[in-house]
Amino acid sequence: MLPGEYRIESLGPSHDRAAFACGVPELDRYLRQQAGQDLKRRLAAVFVLTKDGNTIAGFYTLSAHSILAAELPPDPAKNLPRFPLPVTLLGRMAIAQSLQGQGLGEFLLLHALERAWIGSKQVASWAVVVDAKAGARDFYLKHDFVAFPGQPNRLFLAMKTVESLFEG
Repeated sequence: MLPGEYRIESLGPSHDRAAFACGVPELDRYLRQQAGQDLKRRLAAVFVLTKDGNTIAGFYTLSAHSILAAELPPDPAKNLPRFPLPVTLLGRMAIAQSLQGQGLGEFLLLHALERAWIGSKQVASWAVVVDAKAGARDFYLKHDFVAFPGQPNRLFLAMKTVESLFEG
């Protein structure tokens, strides 16, 4: 299966959340029990990867968030203001266990980054931030995310780096 056979949609009532299983109980539980509420209350935008408009192959969430420059490594922080910096939080991301290892995680990540970059043109965002779940840290490091000092599973990718992936 190629990513081109899939489409990404906002989570809706036609999507079968109960059947989704990625192998991480916390993420499965989130999609089944909390994602719909977060979407309705505008706490997270939830996007699903699907081929048929029903079966969920994967999902991710985006939310507005903020960080302090003091939390960042010294180099990127040196020219930033000391008030909270607007960022986009990639809150959760998962691929169905039966589809893992086929490049769909990278496909979802790039889609999420592109959506965050496009959104940053309307509502400022300095970076994309993620709190990597168990086993996912290396995936984000491979895609040039940088760890926060003292918080090895909290990572960021500056929006100017994201922009370079999609412009020119």
